[in-house]
Formats: sequence, C-alpha cells, structure tokens
Amino acid sequence: MSADKKLTTLVVMAAGIGSRFGGGIKQLEPVGPSGEIIIDYSVFDAVEAGFNRVMFIIRHDIEKDFKERIGYKIEEKLGKENVFYAYQETNIVNKKFSDKASMRTKPFGTGHAVLMCRGALNTPFAVINADDYYGKEAYKKVHDYLVSSDGDFEYCMAGFRLGNTLSDNGGVTRGICSEDENGNMIKCVETKEIKKFGDMARAGDLILDPKVLCSMNMWGLKPSFLDILEEGFSEFLEGIEAGDNKSEYLLPTIIGNLLDEKKINVKVLPTEDTWFGVTFKEDKEFVKESFKKLISEGVYSENLYGKK
Repeated sequence: MSADKKLTTLVVMAAGIGSRFGGGIKQLEPVGPSGEIIIDYSVFDAVEAGFNRVMFIIRHDIEKDFKERIGYKIEEKLGKENVFYAYQETNIVNKKFSDKASMRTKPFGTGHAVLMCRGALNTPFAVINADDYYGKEAYKKVHDYLVSSDGDFEYCMAGFRLGNTLSDNGGVTRGICSEDENGNMIKCVETKEIKKFGDMARAGDLILDPKVLCSMNMWGLKPSFLDILEEGFSEFLEGIEAGDNKSEYLLPTIIGNLLDEKKINVKVLPTEDTWFGVTFKEDKEFVKESFKKLISEGVYSENLYGKK
C-alpha cells in the first residue's frame, strides 16, 4: 500500500459543554452562508488533505442534534462505514474510581475525550477541537507526517503563532511550546487567560511573544497513544479528590510530561494560518465574517456541500 493510501482518521472533540459561550451547543452554531458550522469546514479541509475517516467525540444528550446537523452529512460524503462516534461522559467504567465521578458535572478534559476512542480507533489520527478553525495548511502537514513517519511513538503537532490565535473578547488557554533546532518539541506549557497586550500577549504577569508557537489541540498521534492515555488516566484519578469538578486530564500536559520522561518524540509543524473559533458568544459574528472573506477569496464555495 502506498503512503498516500494509508488510512488516517480525523478525531473531532465535540463534547464540550460550552459554558463560556453562554449556553446552547456552540459546536452546532451556523457560521457559513448555507448554514455550515465550523466542523463542516474542518472535515472538508481534512478530507482534502488526505484523511479518509472521521470520529466524532460527543455526549449522548447532544447525539440526535449532532447527527442531524453534521453527522449524517459526513456519512453521506465519506460513507457510513468511515464515520464513527465515541461518547465522553463523566461516568467511569472502572468501579474503583466511581466516587471520583459521582459529583462531577463536566467531563475530565481533552485527554479523557481521546481516551474514549480506545477500542474503535486503530489508525494514525489527528485530534482537533470542534469549535476551532485551523486553516488548510495544518491538515496537510499533519496528514503527510502521519503517513510518512514509521515510529509508533513519533507524534506531531501543528504549531500556530500565538498572535494568530487570540480572541478580542476574552482570555484563552494555549499550550506554549518550545522546540529544539530540529523542530522537535521540548516543552508544551498549558497557559491560561492569555490576552492581547499591545503588540504582545499577556497571561497575568507573564509577557509572551506573539510569534511563539502554541498548541491549539491539533495533534498528530498514533494508536500507541491510546494505551498511554489509559494508564495515565488511572494515575490522574488516583490523584484527585472525590467530587473534584475542576481538575482536568489535558493533552498538552500529558504530552509535556511524556516528553520530560523521554517516552515520545513530537515534531512541531509550524503553520502561519490564522486561527479563529467560537470561544465566546461575541466571537460568532467575527467568525461569520471570516468565512465570508474566505469564500470571497475562493477558498470555499458558498455552499460547501454543493446542494441547494
């Protein structure tokens, strides 16, 4: 089988509650002229880059709406046999940790989300957030790395310039990255409440260079990572108190720890594309205008699926 024919999966994390968005299901908010949502554009770009399977991580309570708004369209495009669903809920199968989930009202974070794919995901895969637009370049770079790298523990990450990822409407969380001279990640530090600060960026007293590469949770991973996640999640649950509703099992932190332990290698793939997404309700109009601009530039058609 030639490299460009390898099976690769786009994993879309869409189980977030979206409390900062002010209620509702932010992942299903239309932003395109024909009712497209951000996920429509993400899948379109991923398939164009070479990904041939999609797995959506959702919650049972949004399943019906999600499938009607996006799932069935993707099944029609890729074939039902190439579209999969995983469910991120607070309940834990292992009874040993049932007390840790009994008072939890939200999932345990992005690492927990991807772990829910274990048993159904056996190809190299890219992970993205449902409410983020990444641009075309990152999908191509991540896909090409996944089909060309042979090592089971050789991963990659699309690195965005911090200044291209900030919101005008509030602070955001980003994994701030550092890499060696060969583009291999050294650290990825989860940094919260990053805001624009003149020509720079700021998180509390920390001043950040807008050109630094950061994580937008677009990772290129292998099935081996799912085994790592399972072991690490048990350790995470051991370390939190029953009823803890704040601690999260997060991909940048997990990968950062694995790098410190020299268990994996992560290639940072820089992209100059500008991120935008619906983190806050006020972001929606900007996102709609951004897609209008991309359509006027010929990047997308006015009707992504070509139907009236």
